[in-house]
This record gives sequence, C-alpha cells and structure tokens, in this order.
Amino acid sequence: MRGRMRLKLLTALGAVAAASACIPVQIQAPDRPIEVNLNVNIRQEVIVRLERDAQELLDQNSDLFGGGNP
Repeated sequence: MRGRMRLKLLTALGAVAAASACIPVQIQAPDRPIEVNLNVNIRQEVIVRLERDAQELLDQNSDLFGGGNP
C-alpha cells in the first residue's frame, strides 16, 4: 500500500516538474541604474593615520613643546 502511494507521489511530483519546465521565464534589465548604498565607517582609520602622523611629527620635532633638552 505504501509503495503505491510513494509511486503516485513521485509521479505527481514528476508531472509538476515537467509542467513547470515549460513555463517561459523573462529576465529584463531594470529601467533605472541599481543603487547600492554602503554606509562604511572610515572614521577609525582616519584617526589612526592622523595619530601616527602626529606621533611621527612630534618624534621628529621633540623640542616643539619644550620636551627636548634645553
């Protein structure tokens, strides 16, 4: 009994799959350009670069704020 039910189910699924393969599909490009909005946080990278540049500047000019030997 179960074997017949499985066979009927598989036959029905096969018929559905065959029928769906006959449906035409259209792919069309959009009228307007696709806009991708990426909100990327670059603040941390800029701060690190500025901090490194400032440290290098202070290292090169150690007497700038009175930190050098008199």
